[in-house]
Amino acid sequence: MSAITDLPSNKNFLSPLGFTFSIKKTPNVNYFVQSATLPQITLGQADIQTPFVRLPVPGDHIDFGQFTVTFRIDEEMRNYAEIFNWIIALGFPDNFEQYRPVAPTGRGLLGQAAPMSGNGSFSDASLIILNSVKAPIIDFQFKDLYPVSLSDILFDTKGTDVDYVEATATFAFRSYSLNRI
Repeated sequence: MSAITDLPSNKNFLSPLGFTFSIKKTPNVNYFVQSATLPQITLGQADIQTPFVRLPVPGDHIDFGQFTVTFRIDEEMRNYAEIFNWIIALGFPDNFEQYRPVAPTGRGLLGQAAPMSGNGSFSDASLIILNSVKAPIIDFQFKDLYPVSLSDILFDTKGTDVDYVEATATFAFRSYSLNRI
């Protein structure tokens, strides 16, 4: 068989500029997203012992990395507040009333509301990859996503140019899937 017959049907490279992102629970963040990092996926392995060598075999557990999104902060800080308030509600640092916005209202995973509703502790998210003509081709669906960190923000009067303020939010999630559009 010749290498010529194994040519791919599409020879265009994937551009890092072509994507859209949305989380149901954070509509103000979605518009301002500057970058998103598709997390790693790792399959564990088991070893079968033999008298001579260990034979690796595929494991039965998948580990997902954390999902990070960098976004520009709007001048009223509404998008920053969406994630900040979500984290405060999950951690309720001062009193139990802070937990009320994400308190269980249904009987889903861990007693939480259905993730797609945008209510409860979790929310589903979507990272849509665009091709070279900006048409959607792949939708990465994140299930049961919730924020685990929100970066610090630097305010500095010494700058000569306006570098708009950005923040990075890191999320944990149950799983994600790749769906062709």
